[in-house]
Amino acid sequence: MRLGIFAKTFAGSDPLTVLQAAKAAGFAAVQYNMACSGLAAMPDALTPSQVAAVAEASRATGVAIAAVSGTYNMIHPDPAVRATGLRRLDLLIRNAAALGTNMVTLCSGTRDAQDQWRHHPDNATPEAWRDLLDEMAKACALAEPLGVKLGIEPELANVIDTAGRARVLIDTLQSPALAIVLDPANLFEVASLTAQRDLLSQAVDLLADRIIMAHAKDRDPTGGFATAGKGVVDFPHFLGRLKAADFTGDLVTHGLAADEAAAVAAYLTQTLAAL
Repeated sequence: MRLGIFAKTFAGSDPLTVLQAAKAAGFAAVQYNMACSGLAAMPDALTPSQVAAVAEASRATGVAIAAVSGTYNMIHPDPAVRATGLRRLDLLIRNAAALGTNMVTLCSGTRDAQDQWRHHPDNATPEAWRDLLDEMAKACALAEPLGVKLGIEPELANVIDTAGRARVLIDTLQSPALAIVLDPANLFEVASLTAQRDLLSQAVDLLADRIIMAHAKDRDPTGGFATAGKGVVDFPHFLGRLKAADFTGDLVTHGLAADEAAAVAAYLTQTLAAL
């Protein structure tokens, strides 16, 4: 597994500065965000020089672009907001190869109109599922001809809130573009060690054929998020299950401060070595 980090962990508005910081902290890859180029995370336009600068920084530092963030609220209650998000996603999909990656990460969305990462009770309605299928089918139609993978992540606050729901989406749409980003800390808030291990094992087993990236974020004992290695997530178990499933993708950490990055890189490297 190649070790990566969210590029936005590090300050900077040009890709070379950000990727140099990632390399210095001990990471071989980043999940890139266009904010690291001084742009909106989901820009309305990209110039050839802005795109080339990311690829050139990757070549200069040896830090791979594991994916680029294309997150917008795919089930926002306003169809016009969804349409704007899809148009911006199309821009990133069309430029993914030139940026140096074949993967764009998504947010399956929530009915909360203000915060795409906040749960809403209407996420469980048939109408929300219908809108997700419609929006995701449009995204797949954009990605498939270009060989771009769309990374969907089960998250408790979103419409795809379990590994089971992710499996249903994959099986329903039958698109080769759909791929899984699996973050153990997004599958539970508070759980006993036994329950956590069972949940993580089941998620890996259910989604193994589509997992192409794993995230490394942690939970504290009360259910809040924490820096990887500082909380209750059983990373040896999670990473061991991924290894047993022949996962060879990127392990990307986030939810940490820049000054914690080197220590997290060391922790994850040691955990992987122990497997």
